Amino acid sequence: MDIKEILKHVDHTLLLQGSTWEEIKQICDDAMKYGTASVCIAPSYVKQAAEYMGDKMAVCTVIGFPNGYMTTAAKAFETKDALENGASEIDMVINIGWLKDKKYDLIENEIRSLKEICGDKILKVIIETCFLTDEEKIKMCEIVTNAGADYIKTSTGFGGAGATFEDIKLFSEHIGPNVKMKAAGGISSIEDAEKFLELGADRLGTSRIIKIVKNEEATGY
Repeated sequence: MDIKEILKHVDHTLLLQGSTWEEIKQICDDAMKYGTASVCIAPSYVKQAAEYMGDKMAVCTVIGFPNGYMTTAAKAFETKDALENGASEIDMVINIGWLKDKKYDLIENEIRSLKEICGDKILKVIIETCFLTDEEKIKMCEIVTNAGADYIKTSTGFGGAGATFEDIKLFSEHIGPNVKMKAAGGISSIEDAEKFLELGADRLGTSRIIKIVKNEEATGY
């Protein structure tokens, strides 16, 4: 697979707590240069990044991040605020405790309410696979599908483990036709990125792919 094609599926991500505007600006510049799908950044930088890039690049941000246990009202406020600031893609974290408690209606209603706020903007649902059983992952495929979200996403990158090929394969067997898949966390090579896409992932949340490309350009390898 051509590297340019892979990059079209990358949400170029920087979500470390100490990230500065200069660092955010750099990933914005890289995203525009290399033609990624979006930049995925903290909510506090959305307005600045959206103003900086204009319509040259989609701004993605995270809601209820990284733990997901905020109230639905808090997540709704965060989502409205992010969209008003210029975000065009929202990656929300589910309430994992609700899933463990089998409070499926609460999770589905929360996702549905955030999708209503998003309207035609993209909503991705992070289920944090490293904390879930396969049964819970399958249940979340059903809930995300029923709630009308655009994507199911593996991980925050802050949960102890990231995306696996097995999880993307499992998703692909249980999501509805309206749902796409995003693999995120620990994608550290071009080969892994290509494999995730071959398995059906539509987006890759990673900062490393562009780093690899830039290093290859600098060294000639």
